[in-house]
Amino acid sequence: MGAKFTPKQTLRVIEKEGLLREVMVMKSRHMRLSQACASYKDGHYELSYSFADDETMDYETLRVNVGLAERVPSIHNFYSCASYYENEMRELFGVKIELIEPDYRNKFYRIKAETPFLPEDAKAEQKKEEAEISLNGADSDLDQEQAARDEKQAEKDAAAKKAADEKKAAAAAEKAAKKGAQ
Repeated sequence: MGAKFTPKQTLRVIEKEGLLREVMVMKSRHMRLSQACASYKDGHYELSYSFADDETMDYETLRVNVGLAERVPSIHNFYSCASYYENEMRELFGVKIELIEPDYRNKFYRIKAETPFLPEDAKAEQKKEEAEISLNGADSDLDQEQAARDEKQAEKDAAAKKAADEKKAAAAAEKAAKKGAQ
């Protein structure tokens, strides 16, 4: 029999501040982003970003532990597919990921519950932490930027709805005119 093939599998816990640097290293090593996920554990989030080397079959996971109200940078500039994982993390757990592109604004899944994978006591703790951060003004610039993006998107949505309603009304009027002409 031949030698047993055993690819390396590693897990490294890193600081949030080093996330983008480490992701850039993975990209420069031609590692493929194979998954990214969130979990809630002991009052904080564990975010895992897993990368695969398709040649050696090695697998490396970066894990970042963050507080419930901490903001995390999006990695979509390095891996465009990350936006799907990041939208999922935000919608299902409430992870505060900054500047996801495209941002589905909690409409990635068709669910009624807000952050269904985050326990109720954690949701209350998250709101408390967010209030403390807002009082300190630590993220007011980011909040203003996100509010501006949300307002711009709401304007686009309203304009699209208005155009669709006008088109529907014109079609109904045309149909009524044809029916009246007969």
